[in-house]
Amino acid sequence: MVLSHAVGERNQMMAREIVAKTAERLASIPLFVTDGLRFYARALLEQYGQWIKYPATGKRGRPRKDRLVPNNNLKYAQLIKIRQEGRLKEVIKKTVFGKDIEAELISTSLIERLNLTLRQDNNRISRKTIGFSKKIDGLRKQMNLYFTNYNFCRGHRSLKQLNNAGKIEICTPARYFGLTNRNLTLKELLSIPCYKKSTI
Repeated sequence: MVLSHAVGERNQMMAREIVAKTAERLASIPLFVTDGLRFYARALLEQYGQWIKYPATGKRGRPRKDRLVPNNNLKYAQLIKIRQEGRLKEVIKKTVFGKDIEAELISTSLIERLNLTLRQDNNRISRKTIGFSKKIDGLRKQMNLYFTNYNFCRGHRSLKQLNNAGKIEICTPARYFGLTNRNLTLKELLSIPCYKKSTI
């Protein structure tokens, strides 16, 4: 299930946005695994970190600066792929925050598969295409619709449940995690009233 997404350049501001959106939708802190982009570590530390303040000692010299340290429950690892002349040379699994992270859990294969699905389904984000969005706002709205359809309407073969008749059915991520009791159609999804949050 896609919990959150952000449209824009891969920079520190975008990393903060995606981490903050994800944190809003989770009841606990999961294991985070990303590629080697440095912005995620800072964003996770700002979201889940705690400030340590050092009291004045009264001694001469510069006082110790306050420090941001990770939450004890925060676990974050990176999977770094080193390429040489277009070929994969080495894969490094690096633990950034937390302890006892099993090496088998440090993987980005699910998000890489999702990225491939996105590019296959969505001409606006395919590489070397003429179907790109002319305005960023249009792309944001289109991606919102795509991910809502992905979570609530599109069945996934790896997600199966028994229906009322006792037969196994392929279900959507939203149904699998109990957000809906059935797979919605796109027509039903588009007919659900949408209420914007007040900005006042």
